Amino acid sequence: MLGIRKYIIGLVIGLVVGLWAGVNIGKERPILANPFAEPTLAQKAKDTAGDVWKDAKKAARDTLSD
Repeated sequence: MLGIRKYIIGLVIGLVVGLWAGVNIGKERPILANPFAEPTLAQKAKDTAGDVWKDAKKAARDTLSD
């Protein structure tokens, strides 16, 4: 009975830690960061600028390759 209890507790703890890390990996954040924290305005602006830069670079490459 004690072995089953340890197994279940380990499973629950592993599930929580895995979910925590998985959410952060999915949001491209550091693994130990708070997954419930909203990104700041500066971080949102930085992400948007990075996306625009990537799209502009891709468009320029496509135009030059034609």
